[in-house]
Amino acid sequence: MFTEARHALITGAAGAVGSAVASVIAARAPGAALSLVDKDEAGVRRVAERVGSRARALSWDLGKPGDLEARWQEAVQGAPVDVLVNCAGIMELRTFAATPWSLGSLLLDVDLVSPLRLMSLAVPAMRERGRGLVVNVASMAGLVPLRGSAYYGAAKAGLAMASEISRLELARHGVHVLTVYPGPVASELERRARAQVGRSWTARAIPTGDARELAERIARAAERGQSRVIYPSVYAGAAEVLSVARRFTERFSPAPLE
Repeated sequence: MFTEARHALITGAAGAVGSAVASVIAARAPGAALSLVDKDEAGVRRVAERVGSRARALSWDLGKPGDLEARWQEAVQGAPVDVLVNCAGIMELRTFAATPWSLGSLLLDVDLVSPLRLMSLAVPAMRERGRGLVVNVASMAGLVPLRGSAYYGAAKAGLAMASEISRLELARHGVHVLTVYPGPVASELERRARAQVGRSWTARAIPTGDARELAERIARAAERGQSRVIYPSVYAGAAEVLSVARRFTERFSPAPLE
């Protein structure tokens, strides 16, 4: 689907993974328009300049989901989005008791509410056209409990479940939904998270992936119509524990009302 993209909108595009995904799409679909979204205005402009003339930088604050409908309408003028990549995310490692509600609410808005809002804006037109791709970057922290990430884990678990369910619902309408489950990937988010935990041997031993490799895997999975990406591969075992229940519900869950 990346190779057929006409207009891709990528959130978190100033970050390591988002910018790598933008570069991969630009290379595989050189004619596609790219809307690169990030709160870091200077950073996303640099990425847009590097990616090429078909890219434009959009400074959006995903901590304000109420603003997204107006932003979206501006972004799709004359060029409907056929590829949406929900890549933006923030993470803070603190105990639940030590996390103020203002921070917890922000984590939920950026990591869950805004991605779902963008899906709600993108999917109806994709379904009407009978084609489209949504890539949701969740996290292994949404599958397994990680101390200090109650809000982040809850948000990523919610995004992952919504992504998996919408994949089942939208497949017959020509819209593919790909869910990505990264473990640690070298990035500013990953460096900040490591700085918030102690220097234990377990923290040092946690495998860390490469953003460009993850972006390439996302592209291959999208083009092959795969359901999910788990990266680095060492984390596949943890995800497999949940696969039996997933396969059962995928096959036997009843169809909802339209």
